[in-house]
Amino acid sequence: MKRIVGLVAAAAMVAAGGVGTSGAVASAESAARVAPARAPGPDPVVWGSCAKEKPALVPAVAGSLKVAPPEEEAAPGVECATVRVPLDYHDPWGQTVKVAINRIKGSVSRDANHLGTLFVNPGGPGASGKELAQYVSAAMPPKLAARFDVIGFDPRGVGDSQPALHCVDPKQYFAAPRPDAVARNATEEAALLTRARDYASRCGDMWAWFLPHLTTENAARDIDTIRAALGEQQISYLGYSYGTYLGAAYATLFPQRLKRLVLDSTVDPTTVWYQANLEQNTAFDRRHREFLAWVARNHAVYKLGNTAKQASFAWYSMRNRLRERPAGGKVGPSELDDVFTLGGYSDLVWPQLAGAWSSYVRKGDTKGLLAAYKQHAEVDATDENGYAVYLAVECRDAAWPRDWNTWRADMSKMHRVAPFMTWPNAWYNAPCAFWSVQSGSPMRIQGTTKLPPILMLQSKRDAATPYEGARTMRKLFPTARMVTDPGGNHGISLGGNRCVDGYLTAYLTDASVPRDLTACAARPAPRAAQKMASDGQHGHERLTELLAR
Repeated sequence: MKRIVGLVAAAAMVAAGGVGTSGAVASAESAARVAPARAPGPDPVVWGSCAKEKPALVPAVAGSLKVAPPEEEAAPGVECATVRVPLDYHDPWGQTVKVAINRIKGSVSRDANHLGTLFVNPGGPGASGKELAQYVSAAMPPKLAARFDVIGFDPRGVGDSQPALHCVDPKQYFAAPRPDAVARNATEEAALLTRARDYASRCGDMWAWFLPHLTTENAARDIDTIRAALGEQQISYLGYSYGTYLGAAYATLFPQRLKRLVLDSTVDPTTVWYQANLEQNTAFDRRHREFLAWVARNHAVYKLGNTAKQASFAWYSMRNRLRERPAGGKVGPSELDDVFTLGGYSDLVWPQLAGAWSSYVRKGDTKGLLAAYKQHAEVDATDENGYAVYLAVECRDAAWPRDWNTWRADMSKMHRVAPFMTWPNAWYNAPCAFWSVQSGSPMRIQGTTKLPPILMLQSKRDAATPYEGARTMRKLFPTARMVTDPGGNHGISLGGNRCVDGYLTAYLTDASVPRDLTACAARPAPRAAQKMASDGQHGHERLTELLAR
């Protein structure tokens, strides 16, 4: 699924398994294989400072040397460590890789009042969970946060985990403006295909030994290795977006190890991953039309059309104009897609996006578009790492069409009804058509009555993880209960909805769940004159940034 990772901002899971399973979760591909061998116990975690290492010469993507980033100060109250995990769980005594973790320790002593460890994951695949751990610890009610040790982790290949996957120099490969994702002729399509093949080829050339082992199932097994290294018999888990799929995979593999399980904005486990992207295209187009209707209702402020149809004409006209003359020489149509896709995640950014759009159209002022691009969509090395892992996991987890004619036929048909996302999302995922590692078969996700009560949280008009898919996941877990809100924001807990947060707090405290399909009210739509917080990082805005990266 297309994610906002700075390069091609869009919807993933933020959207988005495995190749080796055992017992009841065996897939058609893996059923004939031997179950993973029992791994030796991991070394206990040794906590230390989170400060970055001092600058040093490190290999660059192209094989030259570059200076590492300067040392960063550690956040107060946060501890960091690494855990060695098997590269291949079928060969647990073989090569290992390192998974980076952090901890925000609860202030309550380890007695009956302490609730254990809460693992958190923001999705992706390819997103770091370490910053989310700090956000969750700070956003929970203080009395509840005091009773948990919150654990964040960078899944294998991500962030501070070693090795961290990088395939290209982002400043060169993703230099703005990029080619328009909506090709107008065969020559433009051929150029986009060359980019997709090139990215897949570079990843395959550099990481042939690592790519076969970047799967959702292995990430779930890594969670259990971390659990064992922490000395915990059971853990609690809060996952957003793709993190719900990872949590469901963990629940399938290790049901006896879960104390609490929260799935917020849930992936459909039966459509991974090509079909899921097609369904996401229509959901994002619907959400974009809701944004355009909001702009039209606020015509007195933005003057971009007083009907949704007029606003739509104005938006696509702007996109066409940027194709010929990118704003500030940087924001072309693909960059515009990246920026405005964030509006599908959260309506809190709608005033910022509409204001930048209005200033450009009515005054020729590009500053707003450039600022929004820099804030939400400009790619850096962290974003490229996330994109590389995203592709590595999704291309390996499940089969993708290898014949580009299939993609072209599917996308051409869908573009006619869902033009906002279809082709940008297709090119975001297109390297999977040329991936050097053979695709596996998805895990068969399945719950059991032996699992504890599970809390699912879902907005009904979520574009990144549509409601229908969450209902499918709900049916697979007999102990799950769902709380909904009628809005369209992605990631609804710990973002300011008191009703949702109340159910989350009660559940994390004592595992109590409401009746299924309990409804909370959505937050009010933003006001047209509303300004973003000065640092742009308050409440749900900050959570949106974490989930969409």
